[in-house]
Amino acid sequence: MALADCDRVSEIRVQGWRTAYRGLMPQRYLDEMDVARDARRRRDLFTRAPDGVVNLVAEDDGGEVVGWGCHGPYRDGELLTKDAELYALYVDAGLLGTGVGRALLRETVRRCAAAGHARVLLWVVEGNVRARRFYEREGFTADGAEEPYEVAGAVVPEVRYARRLTG
Repeated sequence: MALADCDRVSEIRVQGWRTAYRGLMPQRYLDEMDVARDARRRRDLFTRAPDGVVNLVAEDDGGEVVGWGCHGPYRDGELLTKDAELYALYVDAGLLGTGVGRALLRETVRRCAAAGHARVLLWVVEGNVRARRFYEREGFTADGAEEPYEVAGAVVPEVRYARRLTG
């Protein structure tokens, strides 16, 4: 990923939230998401990314960004662990089911294994059945950890998924 990709990544991310979280998060919050504001935040996060954080994009044959993934050290509160964490994975909504997300996820897993991480963990909204099935098909399993996530005053439950990379 390059800094110039942040605008397109934000378009995909906001579109992804509006598609995946309809009925799972307050609709007003989803409607008020702003691509330009998100892009400013993406650029800031991208330029200040700590060591170990990797942003990947998938491009179509014409070079347009059609997906984005971000991974790095697993965050246990304020502590970073030896495990890896998939922080984000988004695909242009018109390309869901075409293999873009699978390619990004598999590249993330490959890079995490090459870096010596024993596991990759991720958090997914409990009611996001499509995403949960996707991760399960890719070898991730819910490990029993749950955590509430607050969005615009609403509590959104998340579940943690894990995939062992070694052993």
